[in-house]
Amino acid sequence: MSLSDHLAARIRADGPMSVADYMADCLLHPQFGYYTTRDPLGAKGDFITAPEISQMFGELIGLALAQAWLDQGSPAPFTLAELGPGRGTLMADLLRATRGVPGFHAAMQIHLVEASPTLRAAQAKALEGYAPQWLDTADTLPAQPLFLVANEFFDALPIRQFIRTGGHWSERRIGLADGALAFGLSPAAPQPALAHRLQDTSEGDLVELCEPAVPVTQAIAARIAAHGGGALIVDYGDWRALGDTLQALRAHEPAGPLQDPGQADLTAHVDFEALAMAAKTKGCGFTRLTPQGVFLERLGITDRARALAAPLQGAALDSLIAAHRRLTHPEEMGNLFKVLGLYPPQAAPLPGLNP
Repeated sequence: MSLSDHLAARIRADGPMSVADYMADCLLHPQFGYYTTRDPLGAKGDFITAPEISQMFGELIGLALAQAWLDQGSPAPFTLAELGPGRGTLMADLLRATRGVPGFHAAMQIHLVEASPTLRAAQAKALEGYAPQWLDTADTLPAQPLFLVANEFFDALPIRQFIRTGGHWSERRIGLADGALAFGLSPAAPQPALAHRLQDTSEGDLVELCEPAVPVTQAIAARIAAHGGGALIVDYGDWRALGDTLQALRAHEPAGPLQDPGQADLTAHVDFEALAMAAKTKGCGFTRLTPQGVFLERLGITDRARALAAPLQGAALDSLIAAHRRLTHPEEMGNLFKVLGLYPPQAAPLPGLNP
């Protein structure tokens, strides 16, 4: 049996499924799920993330979190956490960059929120000697100061899609047409969670709702508001989502979202407004949404690139220049990716970000 067979049988038994249920099965089904059956990262995988492009990304993230830790009085112990750590590259670069920060490593307790057994194994190898602890969910993070990074985590959380029909919403669902997976619509109905979107949408507009993002953000924000710390959320998206952003990526190329389920990465753009409002409900402050390129330039990525470039020449130098451009240039990741910071109401925003 394949995942396609499993989904078809489920639809025949229970009727059309939400996009969220489809994404959850495609990504995390215990037998056929994309993340549970492979390492999707890097040149041999289906996509590449910022930490895999250059060590500079993780280094600057680490120094920003360490500076926030110093600014808040160097609390000890504290949780150093990452959501969806991939192969552990970002955390490894972060730890290397912060070795010289007095007291930081002695006070930290590393926690990684990761669902994939394959990626947990890669993380353990990358972080050998640091004894990280793995968690299944963010709501089990310790109740103590929390300094956290989430890079391309929220984009993989399942979304529901709705199309405006008058003052109501029709949910986009996935059923069968001639035996193949196909999109359809449910009857129009009120959606209280989208009541505020009636002000900025028109008939036929599609909006997306990522329900799992709210409790994750609230769990992080509650710890930061109560105990101190900060979080850096880096992802592609914008302040308020509009339109169909569901996408599949296979072998670094776009694919149809319903094509070969379980064989491609499925993501959607992040609605950062929803994350900020979720944090606000827990009394946590949030920064202005900032393009990744601007954020990294404020942290000094160009100076760091020059230092790394000094002994290089030829292909190695060309690769470093290309990595700097890819992370920061507006036509590459610089504008598409955004950064949102969470911080305690009594503290200053994290370095590189404004309130």
